[in-house]
Amino acid sequence: MARSDGEQQPERSGSIAPNGLHDHDTFRTARDHTDDEAYAELAHALRTAVDGEVRFDEYTQVLYATDGSIYQARPAGVVHPTTVEDVQAAVRIAADHDVPIMARGGGSSLAGQAVGPGCVILDMVTHMDSILEMRPDEQRVRVQPGVVQDHLDAYVGQWGLQFAPDPASSNRATIGGGIGNNSTGAHSVRYGITDAYTEELTVVLADGSLLHAREVVLDSAEWDDIVSKNDREAEIHRSVREIVETNATEIETQFPDLKRNVSGYNLDRVIYTNEDGDPVINLAKLIVGSESTLGIVVEAELGLVTVPDETSLAVYCFSDLIDALQAVPTALEFDPSAVELMDEEVFRLARESDQYAQYAESFPDTIEAALMLEFDSECHETVRRPIELATERLVVNGDAFDVLEAYTDEEQTSIWKLRKAAIPLLMSLDGDPKPYPFIEDATVPPEELDEYVHEFQTVLADHGTSAAYFAHVGSGTLHIRPILNLKEDDGIQTMLSITEDVTELVNERHGSFSGEHGDGLARTQFNRKMYGEQLWEAFTDIKRAFDPDWRMNPGKVVYREDSPTDMRDHLRYGNEYQSIEPTTTLDFSEEGGFSHLVELCNGCGTCRQTDDVMCPTYRGAKDEIATTRGRANMLRAAISGELSEDELYSQVFQEEVLDLCVGCKGCKSDCPTGVDMAKLKTEIKHQYHEHDGASLRTRLFAHIDRLSAIGSTLAPLSNVGQAVPGVRTVVEKTLGIAPDRQLPSFHRQSVQEWYAERGSFVSESDAEHKVVLFPDTYTNYVYPAAGKAAVRVLEAAGVYVSIPENCGPSGRAAYSVGLLDLAQERAEHNLDVFEEYIADGWEIVAVEPSDAVVFQDEYTDLVSDATAERLAGNAYGIMEYLDTYRLIDALSTDSRLDSPETTLTYHGHCHQHAIGTDHHAVGVLRRAGYTVDPLDSGCCGMAGSFGYEAEHYDLSKAIGQLLFEKIDDSDGDVVVAPGASCRTQIGDRAGRETNPPHPIEAVADLLD
Repeated sequence: MARSDGEQQPERSGSIAPNGLHDHDTFRTARDHTDDEAYAELAHALRTAVDGEVRFDEYTQVLYATDGSIYQARPAGVVHPTTVEDVQAAVRIAADHDVPIMARGGGSSLAGQAVGPGCVILDMVTHMDSILEMRPDEQRVRVQPGVVQDHLDAYVGQWGLQFAPDPASSNRATIGGGIGNNSTGAHSVRYGITDAYTEELTVVLADGSLLHAREVVLDSAEWDDIVSKNDREAEIHRSVREIVETNATEIETQFPDLKRNVSGYNLDRVIYTNEDGDPVINLAKLIVGSESTLGIVVEAELGLVTVPDETSLAVYCFSDLIDALQAVPTALEFDPSAVELMDEEVFRLARESDQYAQYAESFPDTIEAALMLEFDSECHETVRRPIELATERLVVNGDAFDVLEAYTDEEQTSIWKLRKAAIPLLMSLDGDPKPYPFIEDATVPPEELDEYVHEFQTVLADHGTSAAYFAHVGSGTLHIRPILNLKEDDGIQTMLSITEDVTELVNERHGSFSGEHGDGLARTQFNRKMYGEQLWEAFTDIKRAFDPDWRMNPGKVVYREDSPTDMRDHLRYGNEYQSIEPTTTLDFSEEGGFSHLVELCNGCGTCRQTDDVMCPTYRGAKDEIATTRGRANMLRAAISGELSEDELYSQVFQEEVLDLCVGCKGCKSDCPTGVDMAKLKTEIKHQYHEHDGASLRTRLFAHIDRLSAIGSTLAPLSNVGQAVPGVRTVVEKTLGIAPDRQLPSFHRQSVQEWYAERGSFVSESDAEHKVVLFPDTYTNYVYPAAGKAAVRVLEAAGVYVSIPENCGPSGRAAYSVGLLDLAQERAEHNLDVFEEYIADGWEIVAVEPSDAVVFQDEYTDLVSDATAERLAGNAYGIMEYLDTYRLIDALSTDSRLDSPETTLTYHGHCHQHAIGTDHHAVGVLRRAGYTVDPLDSGCCGMAGSFGYEAEHYDLSKAIGQLLFEKIDDSDGDVVVAPGASCRTQIGDRAGRETNPPHPIEAVADLLD
């Protein structure tokens, strides 16, 4: 990060460097599919001149062809610059080859700004993501463009500061992207937008020269010195001043008087009066929002604001959308820091979402719209008083029928998570018609919102469609997304027609066509309509001054007359789009089919975040191909014919696209649209094995139960054999198993054998609950202590336990490696065993989380049988079972649990997180008396067989390092984790001799 003395620090936020994973060739095979001679020469020139990675292969082109918008266009290639000099070299070489160039951050832009047909794309995130200098006394920070905003806020938060603009995508959006788009967020009512906090910029211009954009007093000695030179900086300063002053009257009358306007170039903000009363010019204000059409930002000095000590949040419930909009001017009277709106569609989709249902629970079912008002202690002496006043006006004497108040951080975070998920949630609608972004952030004065929406609804009705409504109504920005099918000509033409009509409505109110998401490919063609011919020509003159040859992200903000931008071009789903619906072994009917599940990815980039569970390989590798979005884009290209017919079953596709998915299932819950990549991967791996056959290593991992049974039978000799010199080398050479990874040690007596000898200590006839404790492979043969602890705790709670000898392995191992026939066979066997138990009132409990989840989730996809559904409803993880029936409460009440002397650090299991059952363990441990610190940690990186594979060992350890850092920051005395893979990864950490215990052992330790 950075020290406050300004010295540059090499460490990058949110990434792992020690193992070399930032050299992407350590896990990717470079493949230049492009035969175009010009591209080959360009790529060679770039590789010669640039220290960072240069990729012109077909996979990279597919990965960077889309962003979070409705657009898709393949670039020429991608450069990952490491320094400012790299950026300069890339820009000059692109100019030499007459190829357009553009910069890209997290790729979450919604108007197509980060899509550039035939462009060289500079990915600024991979390496140029350092915080360079912090000056807390001045409330200033200097950063590189690839810094993720949440990482910046976490860093400057040490001094009680923050970067004010707060887009919903702040956990993956970068500062450079925010500058390019002039981003803002929910608190623009209070703070405004990015240009207000961008003080200075270092920019690479179209000829590769550097521009230092900062505040310069007009006609001062500094101004005279700048413009007296014969260079690009002088020319640009002179041109911009002349353009602005010549068009001063038009700028005054044509630019809308709004808190938010990010359409066009900021001619209204580049010349102003500073705090000393001097007239100044600051080109940084002009470059903000220019979408890298004027230059490439390589450094930024930003102004910061203080973080309020306290905030409160009130959500007012309305039974009518228009009533809610009419209440906005009243809400603004109480000096809120944010005023947000959600409509009933957002609440409906949230209730149906695995991830967001919990956040919608407290809202009434009858809600049609909600206004969220936030207040902070910097504006109010007490944050409760403005809520009291607003409630009197909006509920007692207004149209709101209820109010929900939130004062704690936890309560407010839940509501904000729901609001920020609105966009991706809406894109999860079933079927091809989707609420697409193309005119969704038009902005009008807040007092005109109700009439504007009423007329907008008329436009939608005239075109036979509807829309969802949400967003920043306090600033007049309302995200309205018409529902269209852009795979059909009619839908595409309707999109254009709606846009024409809506821009008329906005113009009538002197509003902005974009108050947040920018121009890009979606709105550039309408800037002429919004600003008129004179200012359109002024924009064109600005573009020529900075970029005479129109090579910097062309077609955005303005366009050349001989190459106009058309919002209907370069659509991701156009009228020619077709996809193949493959015949699958797994059941995809609930997701609308295999292809529909792939196409649910809207490019929002949530998988690039560094909190929650998704996506662990991106966190370790920091490469687009390692994201859920990247894999979905590659799969979509394969099933739509964009890639060659056999590409899906090629070895390189399997290794580079699918094998880096660890199957953590985090995307099933964390992806707002529910792109279950683990399921998609398993199906394709199965088809690949059917196509080419499975390797010996794959078959061995699928049959790990048999190997473990043999290892247990031969123990302790099987354990000693692992330590024989040369054995690990042979295993690596023959099977590809990492020699540095510790292999399991087997116990001679399995849990099944132990229980058969021991018997039950509870009478079946007296027991209220009867449980089949499933003997998973790891617990049975490798770590029986967890199984024994589960039996002790269950029996102490009066549960009758059985461990049948005829249970087979769950099939989880076979499922994970894509051998679905074997997984299906094992599922059917276990369903036959469990069916009679379930019919007789028994429940199935697993110690190992991944086995519990395979019963609860995957079996219903593997076997079309009512028994699978019954098992899913009667299967539990051990901690989930104890929590569901509150079995620990009785033990605590009867004083049968000793008071613990240790505190626990809890690392949950990603599979249980995916289906919403991970929280049970923390509840049980706390009611047992423990103080527990549940880590906000993702997948451990071991992921079953993944961490044993030699080619994935470094990446597995890199992911694990992220977990280790969280463990080190925790105050717990002992780490507990329910997953066998997690305990192995933590145990393999340098300096640790044993694996941490299962949480059920921590409970058993307290039994008196």
